[in-house]
Amino acid sequence: MPPALCWQNPAFEPIRTTLTVAESLSQESPSSVTVWGRPQIASLPGVNLDDRLRLLPGFSLFRRSSSLVANPTTQGVSLRGLGSTGASRSLVLWDGIPLNSPFGGWIYWTRVAPEFIERTETVRSASTSLFGDKAMGGSIGLFSPQPVKASAWLGYDGGSAATHQLDGGGSYQWKPGLALSGAARAFRTDGYYIVPPESRGPVDTPANVRFAAGQARGDLFDARQRLFLRADVLAEDRDNGTTLTRNSTSLGTAAAGYARELPGSSLNLLAFHTREEYRASFSSIGAGRQTERLTSLQSVPSEATGAAGYWRKPWARWNVTAGGDFVRAEGYSLETLLPAGSRTGGGVQSQYGLFTQADAAFGPLRLFGGFRGHSPGNGRAFWMPSGGASYGRENWRWRASAYRAFRAPTLNELYREFRAGNSITLANQNLRPEALSGVETGGDYTRSGFRASLTGYYNSLEQLITNVTRSVTPVLITRQRDNAAAATVRGIEASAAKRWSRWSIEGSWLLADSRFSTGERIPQVPRNQGSALATWNRKGTLITAGLRASSLQFEDDRNLFLLPGYAVLQFTLRQALPKGLTAQFTIENALDRQVLTGYSPVPQTGAPRLLRAGIRWNLH
Repeated sequence: MPPALCWQNPAFEPIRTTLTVAESLSQESPSSVTVWGRPQIASLPGVNLDDRLRLLPGFSLFRRSSSLVANPTTQGVSLRGLGSTGASRSLVLWDGIPLNSPFGGWIYWTRVAPEFIERTETVRSASTSLFGDKAMGGSIGLFSPQPVKASAWLGYDGGSAATHQLDGGGSYQWKPGLALSGAARAFRTDGYYIVPPESRGPVDTPANVRFAAGQARGDLFDARQRLFLRADVLAEDRDNGTTLTRNSTSLGTAAAGYARELPGSSLNLLAFHTREEYRASFSSIGAGRQTERLTSLQSVPSEATGAAGYWRKPWARWNVTAGGDFVRAEGYSLETLLPAGSRTGGGVQSQYGLFTQADAAFGPLRLFGGFRGHSPGNGRAFWMPSGGASYGRENWRWRASAYRAFRAPTLNELYREFRAGNSITLANQNLRPEALSGVETGGDYTRSGFRASLTGYYNSLEQLITNVTRSVTPVLITRQRDNAAAATVRGIEASAAKRWSRWSIEGSWLLADSRFSTGERIPQVPRNQGSALATWNRKGTLITAGLRASSLQFEDDRNLFLLPGYAVLQFTLRQALPKGLTAQFTIENALDRQVLTGYSPVPQTGAPRLLRAGIRWNLH
């Protein structure tokens, strides 16, 4: 599955009006759907997919840190300024199977090789009732390439901070409908310091990561039905920036999907089982960062089993999708306290939902309606209605929608305590689900080589789960997860792109005024985010320059710790060579800007300038 170097046609595809729920199931959507194909994914720098997705308006993790060195528990996804607590407020699906951790809701971005992704689809709202609580802030769908008769790739990258990556994969298809595909990669880097030079002490070391990941998939299909079986595994180990703190994770997922065309309708079934164990050590830092003392060792085994079924019936004007889903998650935080003691917390969380989603076309007007009844496992049902309308022609579309959604607290938020430097966050077994009510309206336009989209939105949040500050002293910050005051998020989302024969220029901007009802800003959410991308390609040469910028944001709920705004540049160069070879060179943070990512209470910083070069062989 070699990454394409450039587009073949400067014209954009028609306006995308459908969301892919599973590989062979699509549903009309009243929201904007952002689709990135393989050429765009391949043109961006970044070891993992999250660094590439940051060019999407509103995409961010819990903190500004890259998943390259960040603790996995900070890798939850936030879209459109909703924020995160480490747990995602957005659902990430890989071929229809959830990637969100069963214990904490965060994403292990090291699981997915960007070269093994055919396209991504992002919806930044809960405008459909087909997904459950993890999709309160929207969804990101990742889709593997369809197997071809014979394809393979092998690549190596190396760069600054003693970075090395070896990856490869391929597929083979037999007749009359059997195919196998897979990919694997191994990566290591010495990493970088996450504390600025003026604050470092003897205890500080570079934060780094070493991981190996792989996936294998088999497809059996004919004209009326398709079955896929897929398994993926991950083993990673990280040093967290001091001599005594590190974490590691081992996980594996087995998944299956079945699709069948019935007389006048279709049926899709999905099922998965995930096992995961997260391990971490925590420490207390002495004055001047001169000394460090180990405070606890933590092991968090967890597992999840889930299934979903979708039945779709099209009529002349109507389309109806109905079904149900179920997931059971179990996990425990097993902690050894030093010098003596222990602490254990955890349990079982079972959720299920029944849903229907319908749309009807009346000429250029299309109406939408959906409903979900969902039980988060605590005896209380949540009702999640959605509705909308769109009106448009081939080149333009106006759209509007209203919806209600919720998110249940994760096992991590309920039961696991953790420490980052001299900042402690306590669990809270009394957390209640958070709820969202939202409206949005906007328009999309495309013509020849030009595309534009504009959306205005308003979200009202109830019982928002956040890390509430209990006390602040010069030597210790204590926070606890709690249902904070109500909050609102309102803003504007805009993007535009223009293509010529050799050039592509695109830009996006998100305004998100995210505030608690008491006036403070929601932590880790900037008011303005923007990105710009310029690409030139000719005869196998592709050059991309990208800019990401963000205004100031706050680390905490009291808005005491300010993180200044920033702007970083990045570049990619790819050159096709004879015999299926491709050379590549990338620079991230080209101007070596210092980006503050948090406080513990010492400031923490993001990635410095990083360079990588590599060679890739493709057989297609």
